[in-house]
Amino acid sequence: MKRLINQRPGPVSTAALALLPFVVLALVYLLASDARLAENPNDKLLPSFTTLAESFVRLTSVPSQRTGEILLWQDTGASLRRLAQGVGISAAIGLILGVALGAIPLIRSGFAPFVAVLSLIPPMAVLPVLFIVFGLGEVSKVVLIIVGITPFIVRDLQQRVQELPRELIIKAQTLGANSWQIVLRVILPQVVPRLIDAVRLSLGTAWLFLISAEAIAATEGLGYRIFLVRRYLAMDVILPYVVWITILAYLTDFLLKQISRRAFPWYHNGEPGR
Repeated sequence: MKRLINQRPGPVSTAALALLPFVVLALVYLLASDARLAENPNDKLLPSFTTLAESFVRLTSVPSQRTGEILLWQDTGASLRRLAQGVGISAAIGLILGVALGAIPLIRSGFAPFVAVLSLIPPMAVLPVLFIVFGLGEVSKVVLIIVGITPFIVRDLQQRVQELPRELIIKAQTLGANSWQIVLRVILPQVVPRLIDAVRLSLGTAWLFLISAEAIAATEGLGYRIFLVRRYLAMDVILPYVVWITILAYLTDFLLKQISRRAFPWYHNGEPGR
């Protein structure tokens, strides 16, 4: 008898199994929405799919009477700009510190405990401090993302560097490479694809901090809009925004994965399906 652990679905079965949870979730929502609307046609908690579709079309095509701009695209642009700045700066800092901590024992002995302690501080707990120090503008929102995900990236890359085969370092030194050359030609090429993985893993956390900061102090952004309309129980706006954020997060993750596959095919040779 073939063991369950050894059974692999074919392409069609894989696609069907991937879609199944989404179909089930949509059916559960549909049934719950129909039940609530049957009792109260004006119920706002679970609007129908038709209402959600009409709201999404309005959000993506009808300009705001106050600003003259289309709200969804305005909010998306503001949030993506903040996210890109925060994640980009975090990735750069994480790469530099992660390689330094992993490759140079003197730096690791001096700063690794400090980074470990920083990674344990809840970023949301220091949000008021960030608002006091950096104000309520763009800087504090970007800094919150940096504070939230940089320690994770640093520690992940440090661990990756330390896991590199020691033979590579020894061979490079035997051939006369100095420390700088070892970092640039041996360690860095091995670590960059792992940096992309670390960024992908931290994207969900970065979105969480971004939405939280926008909800507290912002005049535009996806998080700002969601918390603005919550007082009116406008689920026909909130749910499309939540779905849109999910789509953006998925597309960002997919794009980073494709970049990694194309730039570092050797790194993905052991993945299933290749």
